[in-house]
Amino acid sequence: MTIDAHVHLWNRAVDPQDWIDPATMSEIARDFGAGDLVEMLDASGAEAAVVVQASNSAGETGRLLALDEPRIAGVVGWVDLTRDVPAQLAALAGSPRPLVGIRHLTHIDPDPEWLGRPEVGAGLEALGAAGLGFDLVLRAAQLGLAARVAGERPGTRFVLDHLGGIAEAEVAAWEPGFRAIARQANVVAKLSGLWRMAADPAALDRIVDVALEAFGPDRLMYGSDWPLVRMGGDAAGWRALVDAALAPLSADERADVLTGTATRHYRLSR
Repeated sequence: MTIDAHVHLWNRAVDPQDWIDPATMSEIARDFGAGDLVEMLDASGAEAAVVVQASNSAGETGRLLALDEPRIAGVVGWVDLTRDVPAQLAALAGSPRPLVGIRHLTHIDPDPEWLGRPEVGAGLEALGAAGLGFDLVLRAAQLGLAARVAGERPGTRFVLDHLGGIAEAEVAAWEPGFRAIARQANVVAKLSGLWRMAADPAALDRIVDVALEAFGPDRLMYGSDWPLVRMGGDAAGWRALVDAALAPLSADERADVLTGTATRHYRLSR
């Protein structure tokens, strides 16, 4: 069994994705719904997916949670961490899809130090008390701040999306911060968002080796970053690259990356 722990869905009529440039991102400049997701999962050999927010919008989160598609194992949504987090979570309860985590688009927030704000820290602690984790989507330069924030809040679980921005950074600038955040026991990481590296499998293998050394298979999870992966190939091709990179591992270790870590971190009931 495989869980794709990082996919997106959007309907631009209700949730505009202003960051999509049709001139340079034609592969994703359209709507993607649950039917498209099922087709992708079948093509890439995954049984279920975790859908992750694409905008800092409570409305988008509510619409994702309302989707009646059983292969969506959970939704990583958005709440305003600077406000009454328990009340916002209560308003999202009882939806067809389970809320399994929260994310904020930290990498494009106007304040690059947003994650370190005291009021955000209080919100992160409220997530921990509610049994929810926080997805970290970062630039490589923000890894040090994220490591400190995670270390100060051992009661909150964190997952590092896209290996902390390596696809857009030099290895020498990325690796120290990546290894620092890996030392925090409450952080796991996603092999996702690396589709830009698909043209250089040797470089990808080296990055996966660093991730395996720093986190271990039991703290890594697979994600396609679909539909963005379409800009570098497709989800089935990305899955094949990941399978090749994981080939030296034991069957149990591969199962951790493909299913176990996501199931444990997101507390999936499937």
